[in-house]
Amino acid sequence: MDVRLTAEQRQLRSAAAKLADDLGPGSVLDLDDRDRVTRLEKAVESTGWRTLRSDGASGVEVALVVEEFGRGLVDVPLLGPLLADDLGRHLSYDTSATTVAVGTLARDARGQRRAIALDGNRVLSAAFGPPGPGADPTRHQAALTGALEQIAEIPPELADRWQALALVATCADLVGTARGTHALACDHAKVREQYGRTIGSYQAVAHLLAEGLALIEGSVSVLRHAAWAVDELPAVEAIQAARVAKLYSARAARTVCETAVQVHGGIGNTWECLAHVHLRRALTSTALFPVRLEEIDLGLS
Repeated sequence: MDVRLTAEQRQLRSAAAKLADDLGPGSVLDLDDRDRVTRLEKAVESTGWRTLRSDGASGVEVALVVEEFGRGLVDVPLLGPLLADDLGRHLSYDTSATTVAVGTLARDARGQRRAIALDGNRVLSAAFGPPGPGADPTRHQAALTGALEQIAEIPPELADRWQALALVATCADLVGTARGTHALACDHAKVREQYGRTIGSYQAVAHLLAEGLALIEGSVSVLRHAAWAVDELPAVEAIQAARVAKLYSARAARTVCETAVQVHGGIGNTWECLAHVHLRRALTSTALFPVRLEEIDLGLS
């Protein structure tokens, strides 16, 4: 495995980062800015990133875009339509304006019309009701209005690779939101003063932030390997790599997000601070395609 990104992959990451920085929410109040969301939706639609897999993108390239969207708390659908597109490219089924269903809920449902899901190697579809924000205010969900109906079957090998990609995509979102909340905490520590000094100059705070950075770097390493494995390793090994990455990244992201709340002090416990939005997104991504420690044969303490 060559861990270096190609020039095209670096450009893709930079483009996703710029879009997230320019049009992602810079405050909690921005989440209710409909004009901004409309501009963001048009920008994302024009990129074609929701059909990355149909356009031949690798698992690594998918992870790069999803990670930057997680970092910037981008609040229009990407992960759901992207996974639906990966299923649809193997079928004679139009997956435009389609997202994925997990359990009884359609995820990333805003602006989408149908939901599809994978049960074993059976592809299922259903309609859903009006979307609305859940625990994560950056991604809307909706209850399915009817039973999931089978529309196709795919080979077990393809079903396993889709499962690996789904785990990698949620893992990338976790890594991204951890990076975003860590940067938020570092920026706060540089300007917030106590006893005449910035709080980042105190070891108690600096050590917390350093530990968070170490957790993020570890998450990036396991994510890159799992994203590469989606296309390059046998499906069973790809799922195993993705499970390890999901477990590690979920634990790391929660720690980093909770640390950011702590670094912000009392402000971190208010609705106006973006730290809780990162934490909510991390917890939601952890619950999407969850992984239990018993499912892997490598111990994680």
